[in-house]
Amino acid sequence: MTDQAVGGGHLPPGAAGRPATAADARQVPDGRRDGTAAGRPGRSAATAPPATVVPTRTVPPPFAGRTRELKALRADIARAGLDTLSGRKGARSRVLLIAGRPGSGRTRLAAELLRHLADEYPDGVLRAGLTGPGGAPVPTGRVARGLLTTLGASAPPGACDDELTEALRTALATRRAVLFLDDAPGAEQVEPLLPDAPRCLVLVVSQGPLTGIPDVRPCTLGGLESAAAVAILGGFAGPTRIAVDPRTAEAVAEECGGQPAALVLAGGWLAARPKSSVSDLRKALRAVPIPADLPSGDHPLHRAFHLAYEALAPSTARILRLLTLAPAGLVDAHTASALAGCSVAAAARTLQDVAALGLLHPVPGEPTGTGERSAAEGVAEAALHPQYRLPGCLAPATFALLQEEERPAEIQLARARMLERTVRLLQSCRAMGEPAGSAARHRTAGLPKSLRFPSRQAAADWLRSRRAALLDAARIAVADGELDTLDRRLMAALVRTLMMHEGAQAAAPALYSLHTLVLEVAERRGLGREKAAALLNLADLDGQSGRTQDALARYRGALEAARAVKDPVATGRALESLGGTYSELGDWQRAADWYGRALELRLSRGESADAARLHGRIGGTHTYAGRWGEALKEWRAAAGTYRRLGDVSGQARASGEVARVQEYAGRPEEALRTCLDALHAARSAGDGRLEAALQLRIADTLDRLGDPAAARLHRAVGEQLTQDHPE
Repeated sequence: MTDQAVGGGHLPPGAAGRPATAADARQVPDGRRDGTAAGRPGRSAATAPPATVVPTRTVPPPFAGRTRELKALRADIARAGLDTLSGRKGARSRVLLIAGRPGSGRTRLAAELLRHLADEYPDGVLRAGLTGPGGAPVPTGRVARGLLTTLGASAPPGACDDELTEALRTALATRRAVLFLDDAPGAEQVEPLLPDAPRCLVLVVSQGPLTGIPDVRPCTLGGLESAAAVAILGGFAGPTRIAVDPRTAEAVAEECGGQPAALVLAGGWLAARPKSSVSDLRKALRAVPIPADLPSGDHPLHRAFHLAYEALAPSTARILRLLTLAPAGLVDAHTASALAGCSVAAAARTLQDVAALGLLHPVPGEPTGTGERSAAEGVAEAALHPQYRLPGCLAPATFALLQEEERPAEIQLARARMLERTVRLLQSCRAMGEPAGSAARHRTAGLPKSLRFPSRQAAADWLRSRRAALLDAARIAVADGELDTLDRRLMAALVRTLMMHEGAQAAAPALYSLHTLVLEVAERRGLGREKAAALLNLADLDGQSGRTQDALARYRGALEAARAVKDPVATGRALESLGGTYSELGDWQRAADWYGRALELRLSRGESADAARLHGRIGGTHTYAGRWGEALKEWRAAAGTYRRLGDVSGQARASGEVARVQEYAGRPEEALRTCLDALHAARSAGDGRLEAALQLRIADTLDRLGDPAAARLHRAVGEQLTQDHPE
């Protein structure tokens, strides 16, 4: 599996967009000439597409038409809302809706409108997709957190949807920005995200109305006008073929229903065939069979997609089908390479070719590339390869083809290759955060160049740009449930990599999601150790976020799981964490009890250093509770244990705490003697900071004993030591 993820077969240069040959068949990873599932009919030589030239276009065609719609949308922004008409100041942002069936160009129209509005909203555009690649709605909390991350705002890890949406509204309250919500399933996904910010604008793309949201300005899209539709065809085919047969071009536009997505695919088919006429295109479109149960409105896109798909070489068609497995719907050369089992360079060329035909869209903001880089230039260059997204209107049909033409075992193998490649990239990314010359860096140097990063910054940039897709990959793998060994490795590698490059605090929300997924797998597979670890990690994050009761419940669950598998490490950590949580709650009796149980475990295992630390924690809880006798007993036990271990600094600290308790108990003379002993130990240990603290404490004690002159001397020494040993 590892070899397939890294090397595998290689697609020959220019394989996309031309018919497969015998040499190409040998490059198909599963060894089949036609690239289809065994036992299913493939395209025969008699029906193979003619030789084609792949067009060089790698960006969407120029925007055409929709002038009336753009003008109406601009007018709606300027028009007074219902609140203003009634004499009240609007409390919420203006909401514009672009409605239309998939393939009608609704997202492209939204992008054009946003381009016109760029100067009017200085805080920029916040983008979020409300529907996942599989067609399921994206959870509101996940959308809100992603938008908060874009804004540079924070929210507690594990926060509920209401907390996240409230944080989003707060972050947008003082801004003038556009919130662009693409592919909204309905009003219930949009309403919680609407900001209470009249200076902001919300632009929603949806298939239907947003019933229940007041004062929504809808713009419903139909087909393009004939001139605009023909202009899209001409952008691909060139003006000559259109000018030669303008009537047929108009007929093709009508055949495509004026739908931009269908027109782009038809234009890509023409661009790949310089010798074909517009009439040939019309005949080819009409020759595509239509299923009997397909709604009439879906006919144009169905014909255009299947015409473009059938023209692909078998190996390229197979890659296109497999792209529906890509996490978050984002595809780059590495993802395609792993899914298909081909080289990164071949995958990059294939993606460019498929995008030129209109079957993939380059992701805005990513460099489009020129196709001249090779995989030998490493992951830093591969990361510069464009990211693509399979258009949402084509995803259902492409996924149906995947289910029809690929065996389940082949789909699972492709997923496994992708996860294995992702794990190795994460390991390489994490290694770049280690110091130069470290063992991790040395191991990374032995990887293929396509799996290496040239610098720490390049690795961090890759992680940041792929973060959402990596998290989605983990979610998909866990939901699938068939590759739990690989998804556990993926989540472990992702946790370590995020910690390395982002730090625990910045990565906390992502870590919470990952630990939740680990817990799901552990419970499904009956993995007690992993269940205990996941519960401990989640409880730590709950405690840091102020959800103390949730943390207590998780710590108890972790303790039960750890005891069930006889894991002393997790058991000890759970016991100590319970003690610490009760300390935060001020329940000193229970805190001391749980710390005492943890101490018994450490003593039974001969872990003296941990036992000394726990003696101190128990002594601290008794001190807070005012139980001076018990506190002195525990701190003296801690000091004695440190002395036996030869830890002079630990002994000095524990003795200093003994002195503190003695002073609280009203025995200042004993406190002074104990503090002087602790000062001597601190000097022996060379602990300047501790020595400074003890000098200041001695000065305070001398003041209470009525010796101000000696107190001034000790205070002066303590202050000088504090300056000499800053934190």
